[in-house]
Amino acid sequence: MAVGMSSPRPARTAAPHAADGEPDGLPAGPDGLGAGLDPDDLPDGLVVADASGHVVCFNAAAARITATDRADAIGRPLETVLPLEDLKGKRWWPLTDPYNGLATRNGQPERNLLLPGGREVLVSARYVREHPTGPVLRVVVCLRGTEARRRTERSHAELIATVAHELRSPLTSVKGFTATLLAKWERFTDDQKRLMLETVDADAGRVTRLIAELLDISRIDSGRLELRRQPVDIAAAVARHIQALITAGQAADRFLVRTRGPLPDLWADPDKVDQVLGNLLENAVRHGEGTVTIDIAPAPAPGACDETGTAVTVSDEGPGIPEESMSRVFTRFWRGRSNGLEPGHGVRGFPRFSAVSANRKHGKRCRHRTSRTTQSRSRH
Repeated sequence: MAVGMSSPRPARTAAPHAADGEPDGLPAGPDGLGAGLDPDDLPDGLVVADASGHVVCFNAAAARITATDRADAIGRPLETVLPLEDLKGKRWWPLTDPYNGLATRNGQPERNLLLPGGREVLVSARYVREHPTGPVLRVVVCLRGTEARRRTERSHAELIATVAHELRSPLTSVKGFTATLLAKWERFTDDQKRLMLETVDADAGRVTRLIAELLDISRIDSGRLELRRQPVDIAAAVARHIQALITAGQAADRFLVRTRGPLPDLWADPDKVDQVLGNLLENAVRHGEGTVTIDIAPAPAPGACDETGTAVTVSDEGPGIPEESMSRVFTRFWRGRSNGLEPGHGVRGFPRFSAVSANRKHGKRCRHRTSRTTQSRSRH
């Protein structure tokens, strides 16, 4: 009896063309399904054809993927139930010929094929033989939808678009200022040259941070992100980032730092702390409005321990992030809407993703909330 059902599931119809000596339905064996396993429990589509090439098993996932009823599939030729074509429009079964082809073959690797109507499906096949060069007893076909692969492809496309957008602005600045200095060096005063070089240095630092964040994402995915803990002066780190933003052209009176002490000793990876602070402040400056307020204060450490940590809260007076998008703020490639811009032109996700991952590695948290008084607030 099937688990979770009030009555036994109807027995599957045996193929009228089953090979001699094989029991009705799907035979058990090292390449088949055992008596205790229901094909409908499998997450992927499963189609099995017997030695005569007629379908003897067609599970629910296969019916869903191919839009074919099980009753219309059982007992029919495999090439009729699955009229697959490759991407060039060639019929797949005559090309592969599992029953009459080379006896040394044991299957087909997964590939992208087309069902009638142009629907894409990932197909792999296994040829079951009694001995290595014997005749094919069964052809076992696995079907999978292409939705997961498309999501992965979209994610890669979003990564390329995000990286290109983030790198274009600082690289344009670096190229413009260096070309100007090389072409017209004698026309500028020393102060003008210094300002240009400081801007180039700030933009080059931004490119370096973006590349480091991309490398961190790779290390996060593989579980190889490491921390090098040492004493960190968080107030000095905040002051350093604010000075870099002022040097890059931001007004000094746009920033307000409020420190409530005494602050506890902080052991952390200074590079990761700089990365988190840089991301939060840059997002507030680029996508927020009004005064950017940075509050530094003692706070209970996350978890059940009695230790005291340090909270850094970055607030601005911009419109904030919509409530429905709040759960996706720290995901990998989320691209939000900001300041009335179209979707995809606001806050970028992968710097925040690497920031929150670095925080979790430290045993800390990153949070963002929007309120009426202080419109946008991120806390590290």
